[in-house]
Amino acid sequence: MEKYVISMYDKGQNEAGPKAKVDAGNFLATEGFKKLNFYFSGARKAKLMSYKQSFLDIPRQIKKLEPQTVVFQYPSFDQRTDQAIVKSVRRFTQAKLLYLIHDIESLRAYADDVTYRKKEIAFLNQSDGLIVHNEKMKAWLKENGVTKPITVLEIFDYANPIKLATDRPYEKSICYAGNLQKADFLQKLDLSIPLALYGPNKAATYPKNITHYGSFPPDELPAKLTQNFGLVWDGTSIERCDGSFGNYLKYNDPHKTSLYLSSGLPVIIWKEAALADFIVKNQVGLAVDNLAQLDEILNELTPEEYYQMCQNVAKVAHKMRTGAYLKEAVTKLEHEVTK
Repeated sequence: MEKYVISMYDKGQNEAGPKAKVDAGNFLATEGFKKLNFYFSGARKAKLMSYKQSFLDIPRQIKKLEPQTVVFQYPSFDQRTDQAIVKSVRRFTQAKLLYLIHDIESLRAYADDVTYRKKEIAFLNQSDGLIVHNEKMKAWLKENGVTKPITVLEIFDYANPIKLATDRPYEKSICYAGNLQKADFLQKLDLSIPLALYGPNKAATYPKNITHYGSFPPDELPAKLTQNFGLVWDGTSIERCDGSFGNYLKYNDPHKTSLYLSSGLPVIIWKEAALADFIVKNQVGLAVDNLAQLDEILNELTPEEYYQMCQNVAKVAHKMRTGAYLKEAVTKLEHEVTK
């Protein structure tokens, strides 16, 4: 009996979005999992592609398998393809079906939609078990009706090709990587410390301490991150993370955090973010209330304190680069669902 990881990718997407799934598939492959990948391309013919995948490609491919365990990277393309994957695994195999959760839309795009939330919870309960981001996400899912075993990932692993730098000079510099269209707070972040931006959709103007250096593919970006800290923040305010993306930070593990840490950068993160617990526990960054305090906070941090932080980051980065967090979570959940 074999093990499989089932994933679906957008072939036309060049941003960092699919990297988490690609990395997860590759890390699980080193543990003996075979990869079954499905693809779509953009949204122009999305509905037609969804029907083709759901009624032809997905059942035809899964019918050929004889797996003992299937890890499904959720969500896939849309609800139709999600359901087609699960129905095909249940119909054609006797496998234990584990979901590796990348996003919970009931906490993001559909945060106020009770009907959607009930549907998503019902879908999650079709699994034999879930791997979720952190304890905050686990608690929310349990409170809202998930009854299946849940294992916590802690943080997403990140395959990173660059040499890990552990001796960065402390210059009180920060970088922010991501889709800048979702980072309106940057236009209000007028500090004395330099802040480097990487990503698409830059604003017309930024405060004088901020410089945009361009947008780079995931395999090139880590080499550009030569600053002291990576910033994890969302929304329109520098006083707190707000809006749907800001609220989502209370439950999810932003993939940019893994980008920073795997590149050797300590992290600055909102104190109420779910991942702040991990950052503080492992002493790999700073959890802050208000970005307006950054000048003062970084001025008070000593080079010796920063050096120790970088040493702690290196320990986490080595684990992330080998997929240790995912491998441990999958092994733990496999054991739990087969007891």
